[in-house]
Amino acid sequence: METIECDIVILGSGIAGLTTAIHSSNESNRQLRISIVTKLHAMRSHSVAAEGGVSGVLYPEVSGDSIDLHAYDTVKGSDFLADQDAVEILAKNAPEEIRFLDHLGVAWSRDEKGRILQRPFGGMSQPRTAFAQDKTGFFIMRALYDEISSHKNVSIFHEHFAYSLIIERGRFSGLVCMDLASGESRFIKAKVCVIATGGASRVYGFTTTSHSTTGDGIALAYRAGIPLKDMEFVQFHPTALVPNGILITEAARGEGAYLLNSKGKRFMEDYAKSKMELAPRDIVSRAIITEIEQGRGFTHTESGLKYVHLDLRHLGKKIIDDHLPMIKEISIKSIAIDPVDEPLPVRPAAHFTMGGINTDIHGRAVADENGNVVKGVWAIGECGCVSVHGSNRLGSNSLSQCAVWGRLVGKQIAAYASSEGFNKGEAEKLAETERDRLEELASRESGEDPYKIKEEMQEAMDEYLYVYRNRVGMTRAKDKIEQLKARFSNVYVKDKSRSFNTNLRDVLEIGNLLDIAEAIAIGAMHRKETRGAHAVVEYPKRNDKDWLKHTLIFKNRGKIGLAYIPVKITKWKPVERVY
Repeated sequence: METIECDIVILGSGIAGLTTAIHSSNESNRQLRISIVTKLHAMRSHSVAAEGGVSGVLYPEVSGDSIDLHAYDTVKGSDFLADQDAVEILAKNAPEEIRFLDHLGVAWSRDEKGRILQRPFGGMSQPRTAFAQDKTGFFIMRALYDEISSHKNVSIFHEHFAYSLIIERGRFSGLVCMDLASGESRFIKAKVCVIATGGASRVYGFTTTSHSTTGDGIALAYRAGIPLKDMEFVQFHPTALVPNGILITEAARGEGAYLLNSKGKRFMEDYAKSKMELAPRDIVSRAIITEIEQGRGFTHTESGLKYVHLDLRHLGKKIIDDHLPMIKEISIKSIAIDPVDEPLPVRPAAHFTMGGINTDIHGRAVADENGNVVKGVWAIGECGCVSVHGSNRLGSNSLSQCAVWGRLVGKQIAAYASSEGFNKGEAEKLAETERDRLEELASRESGEDPYKIKEEMQEAMDEYLYVYRNRVGMTRAKDKIEQLKARFSNVYVKDKSRSFNTNLRDVLEIGNLLDIAEAIAIGAMHRKETRGAHAVVEYPKRNDKDWLKHTLIFKNRGKIGLAYIPVKITKWKPVERVY
């Protein structure tokens, strides 16, 4: 097996991964050897699908906005589960990162004075979401990819699937990955690993996310003994297109779109009168499902999915064409509806992983409830839970998080890699063992159908761990996932080819999803309250006395452990969350 040595390996090539690579490279004057490992071509990372924008206070002298107001909106939106020291870092540094992206050439939408336009987003008290039409993620990714391509010290391993994270004596040693083009395994030996693989919403069947969002880095860390934090909090985006789940960006409501039930009523006035359609996503999602369950929805004939209407018609063709062109194109091409002329059928879909790999405020992976770090491992972006989102993320804070911690972590790892040597251990031998396990899996002649397992997992998650949850359903989900994991231990890879064996890749992804589904179900079962995206029928109220704390889930030698750590509160004591 080939061994590749570098100083820093970044797993993931979305906005978080590329931003980290740029800043760590610049910090070292382009001297450190940096490898980016991505299972896709880097420009196909799911970040390209981010539509709405990135949050930050850009023109306070004009808007009356402030850093503290951005921070408070985020804390309140999180249902007070966010760590407030991290939120303050996010709000303080986000404007600088938007301007940095501007200098890289992001094609922001602008007003007649040349200022970057900012639109309203759910839960934000001021319009502070900078955008590039409704293709913000794509424009940011293009600028970042162009920039990193000029760094000769950075190598991108496109279409390399990482399947083992090797940690020895609490310190990172390397990654084992498979070159999808050849089917051969490679060991990437490095001093630092930054995990930036995004979320895991493909544990659900009805989701806005691409098929690649399988939580690979989260699962790798979990199996390596690093705890996961707050996995019960999965964000359901209120407006996914029926029947395909394609995201209809919150920017549509930011531009003024209405949500209507089957009676033609703007029903959000009954749930969040002051914010209406721009209430936080958990509140809007619950409102939509309540309308549907009380008989005020529509039913899609072919799929049987129930939905409400998102009405953009009153915005007019010019606003839609100028600010929401992709939404128009997607709607026409996928369901033959032009939003200029007809309302769109929408319902909530799994969208964002608020939990993830347990990290401290610096993005360093943390090994336990006592704050001991895993030396040489950082996790950022959606896969890392620094806890700026708590139990409910405000739209457009996700891209800010990627950019802010991309710079902070980039600088840290440059200093670390410049001063530290490689971990001395048996990493190469351990890597060979991992490769042999993969070869054994690939060579099996019979066994369980992985796609049937995936289908049953997604059905269970969609039914029992959706917008509203109940005790019986969560127990059923956990039991089902345990059964599926037992069946998966005998899974069969039918395709025996080497080059671009997507069957083998799919099996590895399904294994990752099962681990994550397990963590979601266990965390949800034990949290006996309704907070943010975790709405439990039997416990309809938030319970700060018993549950103002983060969940940690461990996997140690195949056994699951559960612990809790306190939420960090700096300025804002929890109050009733009313909009």
